Amino acid sequence: MKRFATAAGALALMAGTAFADSPVLLKAVGTWSSLTNYQKHEGPFFNERLAEASGRQIVGEIQSQSGLGLKGFEIMRLVKNGVFDFAFGLPGYVAAENAIFEGADLSSVTQDIETQRQVAEAYYPTMEKAFAETYNAKLLMLYPFPSQTLWCNAEVNGIEDLKGKKIRVYATTLGDFVEGVGGTSVTVSFSEVIPALEKGVVDCGITGTMSAYTANWQQVATHAYTLRVGWGLAFGAMNMDKWNSMSAEQQALMQTEISALNDRMWAETATEDAVAISCITGGDCEIGEKGAMKLVEPSSTDLAIRDTVATDVVLARWAERCGADCAENWNNTVGKVLGMTAAAN
Repeated sequence: MKRFATAAGALALMAGTAFADSPVLLKAVGTWSSLTNYQKHEGPFFNERLAEASGRQIVGEIQSQSGLGLKGFEIMRLVKNGVFDFAFGLPGYVAAENAIFEGADLSSVTQDIETQRQVAEAYYPTMEKAFAETYNAKLLMLYPFPSQTLWCNAEVNGIEDLKGKKIRVYATTLGDFVEGVGGTSVTVSFSEVIPALEKGVVDCGITGTMSAYTANWQQVATHAYTLRVGWGLAFGAMNMDKWNSMSAEQQALMQTEISALNDRMWAETATEDAVAISCITGGDCEIGEKGAMKLVEPSSTDLAIRDTVATDVVLARWAERCGADCAENWNNTVGKVLGMTAAAN
């Protein structure tokens, strides 16, 4: 009997040791493999940093949504269903489920990256709750892509020239801006923009400065109109069941590492506008080949029109989509940072 008890105890100890030695595997999906955020941050974080920081107690593996042939809209549903444990993505791709997801990056309302980070932090608890309720997911970070501006295969020398133009968007709030200046919004996935510009399906496309350069939009677009209409704020979120299966120590390590990753991404993005615009318009370029697009900077009149559209169209339409309670919450969070009030017309 004593020998049986001793053997049973040994087996239990071995099982416990085996469990402790089995790393947590996190299957992740990232954004676009051609872009800086994936190449420098998302990919290395999951493929290398997590294992290194945790002594291989947490091991990641990641594939980009472009490599998987995903368009973005389905990513959080796949996380909810447990196909992936973690996803990086854009709130604009999940806003169809609930307009509340748009609130931290409404088109044209934020004009510098420092303020955009304040907006993201103010709205974080709202996004955290929405991810939990909609996708059974733990929101762990909000980070930016570079300034979202307009890249046109057409003569565009100011905001008035956008009237009648077909303009690629990837989020409803960007569509609100386009329609507010008299254009027609067209939803086109990132991977399909170049052929759409070539064939005249769209006249212009909205994306980030560095995103446009690294994806070679300069090969088909002629005018770089640097009117900032958003930041391409992105999220990192994890399946809640997977999160809850981790130990408190593993969760703490994950949050510490994610926080450091987030800081690195904000810092790098802050430098990318000037570099990308110089490269794409034929200026100094140390990161690749120069483009030859015409640089069109917005006039003071353009900026005034943009600001009016941001308030009277973008913010008002969003408040109508999201509802009175949602708008009131925004006013008490983001609105206080920006000095703006959301109210449906």
